[in-house]
Amino acid sequence: MAPTPETVEVDFITPRHLAGGGDPAWITVPLHRACGWSHGNDPLMPRVLLSSRDQKALLRLEPDPDGQWWTLHHAAEADRPAWYASFGARTPVELIAAFTDALTDPAPAPAGSTPSDPYEPLRQNAWQPPAIGADGLVSPDKTAYVQRLGTAQEPGAWFVTASLGPERKPVWQARFGEHTPARLVAAFTTALTDPHPAARTGSLRSLPTRDPGVVTRRTTDVLAVHVAAALEERVHALAARHTVQTAPGPPRQPPARNSRSR
Repeated sequence: MAPTPETVEVDFITPRHLAGGGDPAWITVPLHRACGWSHGNDPLMPRVLLSSRDQKALLRLEPDPDGQWWTLHHAAEADRPAWYASFGARTPVELIAAFTDALTDPAPAPAGSTPSDPYEPLRQNAWQPPAIGADGLVSPDKTAYVQRLGTAQEPGAWFVTASLGPERKPVWQARFGEHTPARLVAAFTTALTDPHPAARTGSLRSLPTRDPGVVTRRTTDVLAVHVAAALEERVHALAARHTVQTAPGPPRQPPARNSRSR
């Protein structure tokens, strides 16, 4: 009798912006292995430092109970002053990854093919101003709020805040400096509106809330080999962006999964 394949309990959580932070390796491993970012080695410090090949970008992951855990600083360029982006500890890695994937894309999408206005993906998904005449847009369930400070003449920084509802304490906040490229902020807001659930396993299944009126969680047993392979597949997909292909191959079919919902 053949042994039963090992399975892992996976929580699929919606909305994804309240799924908790997730595994930092979803961001750090592809940046190093697929995008060539170098990392420092300081075993005495609980932090990760990654720098881009051109040494213009530095990503710092450092546990800070009083501030942002993820901070990316980018040096000034000929057409843009220095800028930054930062993310709170419970910001889902899927959202941060959308930002870093857009930053490291060797061939950004042509102008007009992707949103350049960070508000546009939100409007397309029925986000509305929080009040008449108020700035910014809030999600239909009132658990996420995107706002840009400043004025039309002098625009300022972007703030994205996730909470359990109006007048509730923030679960996490993302901040983008005034000079952060709009297409990168738009990549983040596009991911923010993605209706697909975020998957969490093991210790990552801890949620900032157990309120079933806010967060929906579906637990499924998934083959362990598929869970383990997800990061490797992501690394290969991002590395392929740096490879010039003469002709696109047929689309890859996802492997059949032996899972059972419960």
